[in-house]
Amino acid sequence: MEEFDYIIVGAGSAGCVLANRLTENANTSVLVLEYGGSDRNVIIQMPTAFSMPMNTKTYNWKYETLPEPGLKGRRVHCPRGKVLGGSSSINGLVYVRGHARDFDEWDELGAKGWGYANCLPYFKRSEGFEDGGDEYRGSKGPLSVTNGNRMTNPLYGAFVDAGTEAGYIKTEDPNGYMQEGFGPMHMTVKDGVRWSAANAYLRPAMSRANLEVRTKAMTRRILLKDGRATGVEYEKGGKIRSVRARREVIVSSGPIGSPHLLQRSGIGPAAVLKKAGVEVLHDLPGVGENLQDHAETYIQFACKEPITLNSKMGLIAKGLIGMRWLLFKDGLGATNHFEAGGFIRSSPDKEWPDIQYHFLPAAVRYDGKKPIKGHGFMILTGPNKPKSRGYVRLRSADPHEHPDILFNYLDREEDRKGFRDCIRLTREVMAQPAMARFNKGEIAPGAYLQTDDELDDFVRDNLESTYHPCGTCKMGTDDLAVVDPELKVHGLDGLRVVDSSVFPCEPNGNLNAPTMMLAERASDIILGKPLLPPENAPVGSAPGLGASQRSAAPKVQV
Repeated sequence: MEEFDYIIVGAGSAGCVLANRLTENANTSVLVLEYGGSDRNVIIQMPTAFSMPMNTKTYNWKYETLPEPGLKGRRVHCPRGKVLGGSSSINGLVYVRGHARDFDEWDELGAKGWGYANCLPYFKRSEGFEDGGDEYRGSKGPLSVTNGNRMTNPLYGAFVDAGTEAGYIKTEDPNGYMQEGFGPMHMTVKDGVRWSAANAYLRPAMSRANLEVRTKAMTRRILLKDGRATGVEYEKGGKIRSVRARREVIVSSGPIGSPHLLQRSGIGPAAVLKKAGVEVLHDLPGVGENLQDHAETYIQFACKEPITLNSKMGLIAKGLIGMRWLLFKDGLGATNHFEAGGFIRSSPDKEWPDIQYHFLPAAVRYDGKKPIKGHGFMILTGPNKPKSRGYVRLRSADPHEHPDILFNYLDREEDRKGFRDCIRLTREVMAQPAMARFNKGEIAPGAYLQTDDELDDFVRDNLESTYHPCGTCKMGTDDLAVVDPELKVHGLDGLRVVDSSVFPCEPNGNLNAPTMMLAERASDIILGKPLLPPENAPVGSAPGLGASQRSAAPKVQV
């Protein structure tokens, strides 16, 4: 049987980081198994085209939820990357670390050692920020971070100004000292090209003799013997093969794939495994539980001036954008268009922001479908600290059969109220003088929808996933914890999980950045290296800001 020191299952955001860092020592051999194929395709590498790989079966697992009770039985698309780079090759490229208190919250929930001071040096090690490094930002890391086209469209600046007119603050860097407020957003782009985990980490390491990457390889199960993971069984080219891990098997298959693989291997809740006809080898109740996701809804407005991307939706316009990008790697093809955003608290009693804004100078669905006629812009928003929880549960031992996925969106009243707050606070921002030049009136939900019941009904019909699932292999020490703070699976040797499935709860932001930070720190833990010393950089806050909010105010007419 073939042997490697480490076997990494999944070449996604975490797996690519681990492959690079673990093979920096030439004496350490690593095998990466990835079911998807190459990422060398223009629709992946061109930032503006992100909605295409996100909806292409070749690059996307195409998961779909069970009928969601809180959404009138709707099934929701749950895309996950099936390609080198994983979801970092098909996502919206947004780079948001999360608020400092999110990581302190992890530590408080049992993920000891994962507080902000411990995580900050690994964010910095990962990052190559275009504006240079300081006590918050890294400038020499492999992951390039930029602001796209520097907010040249005037709608971005108007949105930020409207936020300050509504009583919030302006932040120059939501990934630095002050997340809270309105300001520029950052993206994983380098020289106009998507800078995925594959481009940043995996490809530079693939020339090393001690790294082998096998694509089109479906990992069927983890091999266990006497309480230890000894290797994996995988399928490639119609043949089933086995490979041994001298040191460890590391599962980095994501918040859907990782629990599904553990369950297929006989690791998980006994009742769930038995129902699927899988022998229980290690009863671990939390595997697949604690599933959570950021959800959002769109608030669309007509625009008075012909400056939005809605005029760029035709084939000729798209062709010109694509041609310019192919020739020069710049222009509208070199950005994800989410160049401005905001983070605010929904009420004065919140300690840190729990609402996020993605501003887009176009009125179109997140997947690129159903653009409005004429010109418009939109704000994508939702509560970033959801309370509703769901699960991932296998149906059988067949790795090709998708598991049952249920997020239980809007199961909790806190989440339903959170969406109502998002809509009302957004309307208030859009009613400010800075937007008067552009705002021609609300398209959706429509100003006529005002009551709690009306807004709840709109959200049930239009809620979409922000594609930030996490939590299904929770890190901690409680009864539902799957891995300990060193990311070792409880009760087993030689087996770790390293990806966003281990997040105890959602951070206030997009998940790609914290996933790569997690893998950076995990690589040092796995190799037994001294951890980077904690960095106690001060964290900005806006005391008293919530008092100026009017989420409970009378109805706002727009």
